Amino acid sequence: MNDDFVSLFAYNRWADRIVLDACRKLSPEQYAVEPVPGWSSVRASVVHIASATQNWIRRVAAETVSTALIETDLPTVADAARHLDQTYQILDGLWPTLTPERLATPQTFQGRGRTMVLPPWVVLRHVVNHSTYHRGQIASKLKRLGVEQPATDFVFWAREQLPPQA
Repeated sequence: MNDDFVSLFAYNRWADRIVLDACRKLSPEQYAVEPVPGWSSVRASVVHIASATQNWIRRVAAETVSTALIETDLPTVADAARHLDQTYQILDGLWPTLTPERLATPQTFQGRGRTMVLPPWVVLRHVVNHSTYHRGQIASKLKRLGVEQPATDFVFWAREQLPPQA
């Protein structure tokens, strides 16, 4: 099961990077504006992914998480990319400790005024699912703003991992 998580998070990193690269094609004004009245900005969605990903990873690492980030905490794409890089560094240090037993042992998680008791494998899968969901929202917003939607489906990542065919 641990190899599955390494692959899922390798995919998640790749997909985050692809989406951030697409976001770099926006002007700072486009990045921060509502693409349609009532839709949050691309920046709001990127910051939400970066914040939630780090908060959940830190919780799995048994670190205290105080609050979620807001847009002004990560005003640029570069700021969000650095934040995600820091998150993945935390995760890289965590991998050796995530034995099958630890992944299956329920852990208490605090967040958004709630207490949840879940095995870490549930939280880790949630992180990838959550990011995928919000990357899809970002893709729709990018299209509205005239930027080509990046192809971030798992199968595209998997295809890149295979050796070239002769």
